[in-house]
Amino acid sequence: MPGIRIDKWLWAARFFKTRSLASRACDLGRIQFNQQPAKPSREVRIGDLLHVRTEGGDFDVEVLLLSETRGPAIVAQTLYLETESSREMRAKLAQERKAGMIFSPAPQGRPSKRDRRRIHQFRGDK
Repeated sequence: MPGIRIDKWLWAARFFKTRSLASRACDLGRIQFNQQPAKPSREVRIGDLLHVRTEGGDFDVEVLLLSETRGPAIVAQTLYLETESSREMRAKLAQERKAGMIFSPAPQGRPSKRDRRRIHQFRGDK
């Protein structure tokens, strides 16, 4: 059974918004195919295991179906099966991020004139 380019499959599975972003991720080594960095032209087949690093987190997925066209998100989720350990790790990281926001909340507004002076003084600016 013939395969499909990995950058095209990642785009169709909605890991990346554009095919060029998927290709760029492959070039940067963020996509691994059997613990090896994958080139964008690498062919993916059913049953292959991929490790995908995106802004949304790290995914370990098994390819279930092949598709060259990008469809709705519900259809895209049927193209792969995420491993249980990957799902647990992403949930754990999300909880850690949420807990970190409790201890260091975002400032309420813009810094005052006094605060700006202190920031400039700290940075060594004029």
